[in-house]
Amino acid sequence: MKYRIVFPVFLLISLYSCSQSPKVSRPKLVVGIVVDQMRWDYLYRFNDRYSAGGFKRLLGDGFTCENTFIPYAQTVTAAGHTCVYTGSVPAIHGIMGNEWYDKSLGRSVYCTEDETVKTIGGSDKADPESPRNLWASTICDELKLATNFRSKVIGIAIKDRGGILPAGHAADAAYWYDTKSGNWVTSTYYREALPAWVTGFNNRKIVDSFYRLNWNTLYPLHSYQQSDRDDAAYEGKFGFEDKPVFPHQLSAMAGKSYSLITSTPYGNSMTLDFARKAVENEQMGRDDITDFLAVSISSTDYVGHQFGPNSIEIEDTYLRLDRDLASFFAFLDQKVGKGNYTVFLTADHGVAHNPGFLQEHKIPAQTLTASSSSIVKAVEEKFHVKNCILDAANYQFYLNDKAIDSAGADKEKIREFIVQTLNANPDVLIAFDTQKIAEVNLPERVREMFVNGFNTKRGGDIQVVLKPGYFFGGKTGSTHGSWYPYDAHIPLVWMGWGINKGKSNTEHYMTDIAPTLAALLHIQMPNGAIGRPIPELMK
Repeated sequence: MKYRIVFPVFLLISLYSCSQSPKVSRPKLVVGIVVDQMRWDYLYRFNDRYSAGGFKRLLGDGFTCENTFIPYAQTVTAAGHTCVYTGSVPAIHGIMGNEWYDKSLGRSVYCTEDETVKTIGGSDKADPESPRNLWASTICDELKLATNFRSKVIGIAIKDRGGILPAGHAADAAYWYDTKSGNWVTSTYYREALPAWVTGFNNRKIVDSFYRLNWNTLYPLHSYQQSDRDDAAYEGKFGFEDKPVFPHQLSAMAGKSYSLITSTPYGNSMTLDFARKAVENEQMGRDDITDFLAVSISSTDYVGHQFGPNSIEIEDTYLRLDRDLASFFAFLDQKVGKGNYTVFLTADHGVAHNPGFLQEHKIPAQTLTASSSSIVKAVEEKFHVKNCILDAANYQFYLNDKAIDSAGADKEKIREFIVQTLNANPDVLIAFDTQKIAEVNLPERVREMFVNGFNTKRGGDIQVVLKPGYFFGGKTGSTHGSWYPYDAHIPLVWMGWGINKGKSNTEHYMTDIAPTLAALLHIQMPNGAIGRPIPELMK
C-alpha cells in the first residue's frame, strides 16, 4: 500500500517539473541586413566619418568576423543572398547566378521568375516572381518549421531577388520595389492582396519626396579624402545630366521617373523606412516567438555599378547609409528593446576597382568586350558546325548540343578546341571544360570555389577566368562576379542578443552564417547547408 501511494507522488512531482521547465531561450527578433556590393574594407575606409550609432556601433558593441569570404565563384547578387540564408552553395541550392541558360527550355532563366503567379500592387508589366527556383530551405524556413509556423518572416529589398530568396519558401511575405509604378509589391505566391499598411506606404509616393531633396554631399565636396575627383572619366552619369558631378538635381524627376531612386542613397533610406513599417504593422518582435526580418540594401550596388567604388558618390552613399542604420537600430531599441533582438550585417559580394582608375595608378587592369563570335566562326571553319554557342552567362559558354550532334561532330574535340582557343587569349587567366574542373591547374582552394559554384543542372560547358582586375563591361562604373578577394572578401558583423563583443581574424565563410543562426536559435540548420557555426561570437 505504501508503494502505491509513493509512486503517484513521484509521478506528480515529475509532471510538475516538466511543466515548469524553462523555454528555449531565443531573441524576439532576428534582423538580417545584406548590403549589396559592400566590400569588407568599407567598414574602415570611411570609418572616420561614421556616426556612433551605425557601423561604429556594430563594431564596438558587436562581434566582427574580419576574414569572411564567399566560398564559390560567380559572386553575384542572387547567389550571394541565397548562400547567406541557406548556408549552402550554388552546386546544391541551384541559384548559380542572377540568370542562367536552360537548355531544356531553350532560353535564359531569371533566378526568381515564376509564370504561375501574379504581381500584386504594381504595374501590369511587372514580372511575376517567387522563390520556386530555389531548391534548398533557408534559415527563415527552418525558423518557421521550428515554431510550427508561428514565427513571422518577411523579406524586404528594392531588388526582387534580394527580398525573395532570403525569406525562403514559407515566408509570410516578401516585398520588392517596382520601378515602373513606384510601389512596393509582392506576388500571389505569398498573398492575394497587399496589406493596408503597404498600400498606405505606396500612396505616400515617398519617392518624389526624396527627389525634391536633390543629392548633394553631406560634407563639403573638397573634404572627401577617401575618394577620387568628382568628375572622373570612369564615372557613369545620369541620363539627364551633362556630367557625373555633384549636386545631382533629382527634383525634376519627381512624378516622372520611379527608377532613378535605385541609383541614389535615398533608395536605402526608403528601404529602411519600409522595414520600420513592417516591424510596426506586423507586430514583429512583440512576443516570445522569434520573428525574422530579412532586409537587403540594394542601392549601394546600383550606385557602385554606375559611379565605381572610388567615386565620391559611393563614399557619400555609405556615410548616408551609416546614418540610416543608426536611426534604424535606435528604432529597434525602442520597439523591440535593446538586447531583445539579434542583428547581423554582411554583403552578397564586393566589387572591383574600375580598370581606368587602376591604370592611372599603374596597376594592371582592363575592361573587355564579351563576344563569342570569333570562337563560333573558328568552330564553324574547323568542324563545320554553325552557331556552336547558344548563350553565355556567369563567365560560362553554353554549347549548342543539337547543332553539334546534327553535324555529326565530335563534341569532346570541340570542347578541347574552344578551351585551347580561349587560353591563347592573353587576357584570359585560364579557361576549362566544366566537366573537368577537378583537373584544372588552379590552387586547390580556388578550384574548390569553381566546384562549389558550378551547378550540373544549370551550368555551362566552358568556364572562362580572366586575370585579376580584368572584367567584361563598359569603361564607366564597375562590376563584380569573380573569385578574387575584391569580390569575395565581405563584411560580417553581429550585434545584440546572444552575441559577444569582439572580433575574429579566423577565416570564415558566407556559408557559416545560417548554421551560426541555427545554433544561436537552437533550430535545425537549412537542409542544404555545408557551413559551420562560429562559436566564438556566441555567448
